[in-house]
Amino acid sequence: MRVRLATCAAKPDRANEDFAAAVPGAVVLLDGAGPPAGMPSGCVHGTAWYARTLGGLLLAEIQPGRQLAESLGRAIERVNALHGAACDLAHPGTPSATVAMARLQDGKLDHLVLADSVLVLDRKGADPAVMSDDRLAVTTRELRKDLDALPTGSAEHTAALRSFTEALAGYRNRPGGFWVASTDPQAADQALTGSNAGDELRALAVLSDGASRLVDRFGLLTWPGLLDVLRQDGAEALIARTRAAERDDPEGRRWPRGKTHDDATAIFWQLSD
Repeated sequence: MRVRLATCAAKPDRANEDFAAAVPGAVVLLDGAGPPAGMPSGCVHGTAWYARTLGGLLLAEIQPGRQLAESLGRAIERVNALHGAACDLAHPGTPSATVAMARLQDGKLDHLVLADSVLVLDRKGADPAVMSDDRLAVTTRELRKDLDALPTGSAEHTAALRSFTEALAGYRNRPGGFWVASTDPQAADQALTGSNAGDELRALAVLSDGASRLVDRFGLLTWPGLLDVLRQDGAEALIARTRAAERDDPEGRRWPRGKTHDDATAIFWQLSD
């Protein structure tokens, strides 16, 4: 199993809220989400703890013959039990996480995507297949118009980000909104899943939205181009190119976004030569 993995926190003085890991036959990536600094979350542990704890338990729940969605639901239940009485699991700011995972079993590659992390299948003799859950993007399209019109990092942008976060909580894990791993195990049943014959694939990439933005937000690479960067130069090079683009647009005037830099994580799993 040949896997290349890199991750980089948005800022050197804050915890990386992404989680990524590989075990024989499987890869998992989570992108933790919580309220902006200064807003309550209801959890004494924090977003990084949530992503790492859920990710580790999810790896343990990936069992032969078990559906990936079932594994995710079981892992969410186990994290709920670890929060303890000091955490308010009904609080709208309770930490959550996107999930993207893949497992190779009996010649098939099974995958699952929940929320806005991305999985890209490098198919032999065909264009890449991109597995992405766009329900969060659809939900936020109108909600973030005021936010995206303001310079990233400005006082006005910070205030708009707080308002946006508060409004978004009303759409989380409910019909007509978007679904994400948090405290409801049934959210796992809303994940996008599928399978491909393993011998039809050269590789796959799994990306947090901080690492996919060169394609899906900035438009500086195509998906085949992103796969080429990962294959030839590695996951670190992809993140370095992302950081360079972000530094060229620190206020988000060219590419509006919630923050100048985001935690960025990329996994590249080479399945065949």
